[in-house]
Amino acid sequence: MSKSVRPSRSAAASGSAPRAPHGFDRGHTDDLMSFVSASPSPYHAVANAAARLEKIGFRQVAETDAWDGSSGGRYVLRGGAIVAWYVPPNAPAHAPFRIVGAHTDSPNLRVKPLPDTGSFGWRQVAVEIYGGPLLNSWLDRDLGIAGRLSLRDGSSRLVNIDRPLLRVPQLAIHLDRSVTAEGLKLDKQRHLQPVWGLGEVHEGDLIRFLEEECGLPAGDVTGWDLMTHSVEPPAYLGRDRELVAAPRLDNLLSVHAATAALAAVCSPDSGSADAGTDDASPTHIPVFVAFDHEENGSQSDTGADGPLLGTVLERSVFARGGTLEDRARAFAGSVCVSSDTGHAVHPNYPERHDPTHQPRAGEGPILKVNVNNRYATDGSGRAVFAAACEKAGVPLQSFVSHNAMPCGTTIGPITAARHGFQTVDVGVAILSMHSARELCAADDPYQLAGALRAFLEG
Repeated sequence: MSKSVRPSRSAAASGSAPRAPHGFDRGHTDDLMSFVSASPSPYHAVANAAARLEKIGFRQVAETDAWDGSSGGRYVLRGGAIVAWYVPPNAPAHAPFRIVGAHTDSPNLRVKPLPDTGSFGWRQVAVEIYGGPLLNSWLDRDLGIAGRLSLRDGSSRLVNIDRPLLRVPQLAIHLDRSVTAEGLKLDKQRHLQPVWGLGEVHEGDLIRFLEEECGLPAGDVTGWDLMTHSVEPPAYLGRDRELVAAPRLDNLLSVHAATAALAAVCSPDSGSADAGTDDASPTHIPVFVAFDHEENGSQSDTGADGPLLGTVLERSVFARGGTLEDRARAFAGSVCVSSDTGHAVHPNYPERHDPTHQPRAGEGPILKVNVNNRYATDGSGRAVFAAACEKAGVPLQSFVSHNAMPCGTTIGPITAARHGFQTVDVGVAILSMHSARELCAADDPYQLAGALRAFLEG
């Protein structure tokens, strides 16, 4: 698997290296924590994934350029989405694709077009609710701002203020005595606007502050896609440090695992990238795609319901001299693993889970099934992923929602319906999904990455 880069802030600060009670290499999890810390927005996540792939020889191609049919690794960046693929030597135009899909976005608070607001001597930032966050988890938490700035010359700049800048203050219990008995009730418009200072409100203050932080001339920023993030770094948790608490595990855990899996398969040192090219044509082309906007329906030019993935794969076929017939053959033989976090059985709410399907943290990836196609897994898809887990030597669990609980969904059914790919939904079981800080077993990310690597190897 991927080797550890510089340990995350939390791992370095904890003193001795965390013990791995089940014998797994924690280098992968250390690296996940570093990746999450460095990826407070979808734009940062895809930039970091691309940088890792470039280290093993992948190169970026522009969608507006003509593509050639040469072998090697390539990737396309569009906003908060990335598509990366590796064409082995002698790959025929009709070679099918083996795809690992994930998403880069997480529920959070996003900055409005007119961000400067406040009253009663408090300076605040106007935010809009993105996706379905657990709103209470954003209260009384130190927040930074990150995202993308669009500049006057048409270029863009990533920004990450990774220090305590904002805070959504909760109402004191003395002013809401009913909260203990009746529960916390939050109005999304009135109660979630963070404070960031004292004094009079002046239009343009926030953007001018960001321009100064980035060393940009005043007035150079003409557009922005900004969001808040918790500045508390990921950390190992528990007596034996067998848990990881971190923001954005849904779904940067899968983005990181898929990047590591593709890098492992396509690294020049792996021996896998050009396997089968001496006497026979390669059997498939490995692909990694991470979409944006999964948390609000995937309907965008960078979402799973948009044309990005299909267009990229189709152009890869045509660049290698393929025809529409070759494209149809390649798509018909392709398989996609949609990787997203799922629900571990909650020890305080076991009744919310199906009594016979209760995935446990630390016991391997989960296969997600829903007969109403909220997940795309069917029996043949299960066999594909079960074979990958067996090859990787990792256990496999099954997840089915409680019949009385509405089931969430993923990019899986969208990808299957839009492109006709056989698709299977998998992931890692976590707690506190959609919280500003989520929880998983420290060894599960490594096991997921191993299964994804085995899948991409075929």
